[in-house]
Amino acid sequence: MAVATRPDWAPEGIDLNRPSNARLYDYFLGGAHNFAVDRELAAMIATMTPNIGATMRANRAFLRRAVRFLVDAGVRQFLDIGSGIPTVGNVHQVARDATPDARVVYVDVDPVAVTHSRAILRDDPQTAVLAADLRDPDRILDGARATDLFDFDKPIAVLALGVLHFIPDSADPAGIMARLRDVVSAGSYLAISHVTHEGQPPEVLRAFEMSKRTAEEIVPRTLAEIAGYFGDLTLVEPGLVHIPLWRPEDPADVGGHPERTNAYAGVARKD
Repeated sequence: MAVATRPDWAPEGIDLNRPSNARLYDYFLGGAHNFAVDRELAAMIATMTPNIGATMRANRAFLRRAVRFLVDAGVRQFLDIGSGIPTVGNVHQVARDATPDARVVYVDVDPVAVTHSRAILRDDPQTAVLAADLRDPDRILDGARATDLFDFDKPIAVLALGVLHFIPDSADPAGIMARLRDVVSAGSYLAISHVTHEGQPPEVLRAFEMSKRTAEEIVPRTLAEIAGYFGDLTLVEPGLVHIPLWRPEDPADVGGHPERTNAYAGVARKD
C-alpha cells in the first residue's frame, strides 16, 4: 500500500492509511475531507450496498428536518454529539435559517472532524467545538458549560445522530444516554438515529462486518434497543421510525422502501 501524503488540512497524528468513519461519511455526502484509503473502502462498501450513499444523505436530511422542528418547538440550544466533518447543512446553518439566536456546541472524537470544525467556525461566537467521546458524557457536559453558550436551566436539544451505533454494549450506551437525559431541563429534546440489522438483506449485514476494519466498529441494534435510549422521554409523532418516515417534507422523499435506509430515527421531549 502506498503511503498517503498528508494534506495541509490533516492534523499531525492522524493515520492516513487507516479508514475513518467520519471521513467515510464525508465522502458519501460529497465532501472533500477524505483520503484514498477512505474512498477505497467506500467503493467496496458501495459495491455490496449500492444505496449506502442514499442512506447517508437520508440521515443528513433527517438532521435538517429535526432541527427545523426543534426550532419551531422553541429550542435555541443544540448539543450535537458525533457531529463529524463540517459539510453543507450543519446544525447552526439550518437553525439560523429560522432564528438568528441559535447556539450550537459540536462534539466529536475524530481529530480531523474537530480540527476542521474549529477552522470553519473560529469566527462564529455562537458555536463551539469540543474534542470529546460520547463514552464520557460528563466531559461533554462540563465542556458545554465551559463554553458559556448554554443555559442549562433552559431547553437543550441533544442530537445523537449516527453515533450511538459506534458505542459497544460494553461501554453502556443506555447509561450514557440516561446521564445526558438527566442533566437537561424540562422542555429539552433528544434526537437519535441509529442503524439496525432488523429486516436487512445479507449485503447490508456484510457491510456492518466490514466496519470492523475501521477504528470504530458499527453495532446495529433492534428497534426496542434504540427506543430504550429515550428512557421515559415522550416520543413526538411519528415515533421511532425508518429515517425517511420521520416527518417527510415530500412523499417522494419516502420512496417505496424506507426500510432500505437500514436505520431508525426519532425525537423525544423531556416533560
